[in-house]
Amino acid sequence: MILDSPPTHELAPDPSTLADDALLDIVQRQTVRYFWEGGHPASGLARDRLKTTGNEPNDLVAIGGSGFGIMAIIVAVERGWLDRIEALGRLHRMLDLLEASPRYHGMFPHFINGSTGDTIPFRRKDDGADLVETTFLFQGLICAREYLDRAAGEEQRFRGRVDALLAQAEWGWFQRKGKLYWHWSPKHQWAMNTPIEGWNECLLAFVLAAGSQHHAIDPDCYHNGFAAGPGFHNSREHHGIVLPLGMDFGGPLFFAHYSFCGLDPRGLKDRHADYWEQNVRHARINHRHCVLNPHGHHGYGPDCWGLTASHGPTGYVAHAPDRDVGVITPSAALSSFPYMPAQAMSALRGFLARPRKRIWGRFGFVDAFCENQNWYARTYLAINQGPIVAMIENHRTGLLWKLFMGAPEVRLGMARLGFIESMPKGLMHVRAQADCPAVPQRASGDLRGRAWS
Repeated sequence: MILDSPPTHELAPDPSTLADDALLDIVQRQTVRYFWEGGHPASGLARDRLKTTGNEPNDLVAIGGSGFGIMAIIVAVERGWLDRIEALGRLHRMLDLLEASPRYHGMFPHFINGSTGDTIPFRRKDDGADLVETTFLFQGLICAREYLDRAAGEEQRFRGRVDALLAQAEWGWFQRKGKLYWHWSPKHQWAMNTPIEGWNECLLAFVLAAGSQHHAIDPDCYHNGFAAGPGFHNSREHHGIVLPLGMDFGGPLFFAHYSFCGLDPRGLKDRHADYWEQNVRHARINHRHCVLNPHGHHGYGPDCWGLTASHGPTGYVAHAPDRDVGVITPSAALSSFPYMPAQAMSALRGFLARPRKRIWGRFGFVDAFCENQNWYARTYLAINQGPIVAMIENHRTGLLWKLFMGAPEVRLGMARLGFIESMPKGLMHVRAQADCPAVPQRASGDLRGRAWS
């Protein structure tokens, strides 16, 4: 259970009276509920989406969303909101279903049935392996493996189970024609024909693929595939800000979040980019677009910004400055705390000044809203809720960055791909514009990576 929890919907009558850290506690804690209380009753894995009121029968489990949920659970344990033993039991229960689920050359599909583990097709031909969703699941499992570091018992068994899943992932099998491919289906083979190329949310897939002990990809697959694809390099100015990589205006903000819940971008560089600069500039362009508000959307401003993929009045859309229909997604700004803490806090306080019962509920902020149409989502989405918890924690303590960056497969993958880490003095603290308290020490020891066995 979540320990000493306040009533689900309660905030101070006037949240503006609360200190920043108190607000961050409330937002993280409430959002973790999506994965703990809203987890699938049989497996504990993350449902793809949940409604603001009640849980209807829903077996649709998101593999990537479950990875973000695992990271959220680790944060809750570290902060004392969840009991460590209860959380470990939940994680073992997740692995029970994952180990029994169909995998495709070691890779999971986008969706599975949370009761049976059966594959649920994402699209007609997308009914097999999804490398990117599997990457986000592995990101969460690696963080949990590094956190649960006690030398014997159930934590040791958990680490062994995670290692076995990682070892079975045949990354190299998905390399063809010098590129890494996103999907494979036992029925349709390579019919999806989607090479992972051009700047997007997929950097982490290459790090884990290169760091595999038994099934590693050729580093050229990254440099001559992903980084040589259309839309990778940009170097053009958008709203007065030069963007190193990606599509014009940066695209949806999840590009700066999903891979970087675990990958620490501070000082992270390779021959193609400085990834801290890339993500900060992406966030600044997104923020500036909403402040300038060239389309005149209602509500936009310094206290209401953030465009990324989410639900909207017409369905699920990858919202971005060049695809701006007036829908604000709270996850976009809140997951950008490491990059723009002052602007993200302004957004957090601005969101809470809006109609409380329409924007805030049992699992935190709703997925999105559009003031043009007086529309507020009645749903939450796993892949948007999870990064809120993870990236706020990275801003506050760097917990998940420290765990993930110490993992052996991550260190090996970055070395093979030619990454270097050069932390400028101004980024030695997690917060870019303020001091940050040290990462709390756990009873079991310091955060660290483990050597190859």
